[in-house]
Amino acid sequence: MVETLLRNNLAWAERKRAQDPEFFSRLAAQQTPRYLWIGCADSRVPANEIIGLDPGEVFVHRNIANLCPPADSNFLSVLQFATEQLKVRDVLVTGHYGCGGVRAAVAGERLGLIDHWLQPIRDVYDEHVCDLKAIADEVAREDRLCELNVLAQVRAVAQNPFVHEAWRRGQELEVHGLIYSVRDGILNHLDVSVSGFDDLKKLFPDRPSALIGASV
Repeated sequence: MVETLLRNNLAWAERKRAQDPEFFSRLAAQQTPRYLWIGCADSRVPANEIIGLDPGEVFVHRNIANLCPPADSNFLSVLQFATEQLKVRDVLVTGHYGCGGVRAAVAGERLGLIDHWLQPIRDVYDEHVCDLKAIADEVAREDRLCELNVLAQVRAVAQNPFVHEAWRRGQELEVHGLIYSVRDGILNHLDVSVSGFDDLKKLFPDRPSALIGASV
C-alpha cells in the first residue's frame, strides 16, 4: 500500500511541474500562507482541496472535532506561530456536519481518553440543551450542535491572548466560523467573524469588558 502512495505522489508531483515548472522552487523558498485553517481530523475534510488552494497557501491545524482548547500546547503553538511568525490574516475555524467527535461527545458512552478531549462539546451542549432538545429531528439536532461547537471555538480563538497581541500590534487578523457538509461538498460561513476588540465585545457581550484586550 505504501508503494501505491509513492506512485500517486510521483504522478502528482509530475502533474504540478507540468502545469507550473517553478512551483516547487517557489514553495521551497518561503512559506507565506494567508490562512490558518483549524479543522477536524476527519479524513473526509481535506483543507486545501475543499477551498481549492495549493500547498503553501494555507497553514493547517487539525484535531478531533476542531477544538481550540486554551490549555492545549499543540493548538497554542500553532496559533502563536501562525499569528506571530507567518502573520496570517484569516483564521478559519471549520467544523463539519456529521462529525463523529461531536456525536461521540453526547452519545453517553465511555470511550477513554477522548472523553476528556471532547468535554468542551458537552459543555456547549449543556449551555444550549433546551434549544437543542426542541429540535425533533436527530440529524438536524446533531448538525446544530456541530454549528454551535464551531461558534464556541471561534470565541475561544478570538479570546486568546495571542490573537489579542496581534490586534494590539495593529496586525490585520480576522477569525471566521465555517461549516462544511460532507453530503454535498459545500462550505458555508456561519455569519460570525471577529476582526478586533470591538467585534469581540459586540459578539460576546457576556465576557467581562476588563478582560477584553487585557494581557493574560
